[in-house]
Amino acid sequence: MDRQNTGIACLAFIGMLAAASPMNAADIVVLSTTSAREALTELVPMFQSITGHTVSVSYSPGSGMGDRIRSGAAGDLLIAPAEFSDPLIKEGRLIAGSRVDFARSGSAVAVRAGTPKPDIGSPESFKQALIAARTVSYSRGASGLQFVEAIARLGIADVVKQKSVLPEPGELVGAVVARGAAEIGIQQLSELLPVPGIDIVGPLPVPLQKEIIYGTSALPNAKAPEAAKVFAIFLTSTIAGPVLKKHGLDPM
Repeated sequence: MDRQNTGIACLAFIGMLAAASPMNAADIVVLSTTSAREALTELVPMFQSITGHTVSVSYSPGSGMGDRIRSGAAGDLLIAPAEFSDPLIKEGRLIAGSRVDFARSGSAVAVRAGTPKPDIGSPESFKQALIAARTVSYSRGASGLQFVEAIARLGIADVVKQKSVLPEPGELVGAVVARGAAEIGIQQLSELLPVPGIDIVGPLPVPLQKEIIYGTSALPNAKAPEAAKVFAIFLTSTIAGPVLKKHGLDPM
């Protein structure tokens, strides 16, 4: 988006917010899965500049986010794939009906920079690439859950699990591949893009690909619920869209 269009979008967004809610500055506390970190690092300062609100974001792997919230983590808004927010909504730990979807993502395959890229153009070729690889890494997050489903469909779950190298806590799959601990890595594109030392081969074959939907959900004990709603709206705006796309998330 060029500067002129960005300015027009900002003015439209400010007008929309002024009509929707008071613009008193507030401190918004956001809990987010790590897969949205790169996009939010760029988007938060933009939002703060436009609205005057401040946003503090703390990040956790998706697999641990539920435990954080069940243990009483305080916040106004959760940003997470539906795989992690839906159970919390059912448990009453997030406000039902508050979820606002803003982006979708897909899983991709990476190898160490400079090494041959395997053929992953079809489920069968992807299956053969996984069988041929000595080591495979995948996450404990949403993409990892989907990859486990995919290898089960391919009939090679046991084979892959025997050669799997799980990332260390807080480590991205791309980093495992970059340091040579795994020949092939599978994770969301948004989490592979920022990792140096890897080459992204491409997305999972379409029959095995499953969209990961990102959304915001309100926490019951939010201290700045109205400002948090404004931030949720911002993530769906034409201002946020190009930034999300740059970081591997397709705006909705």
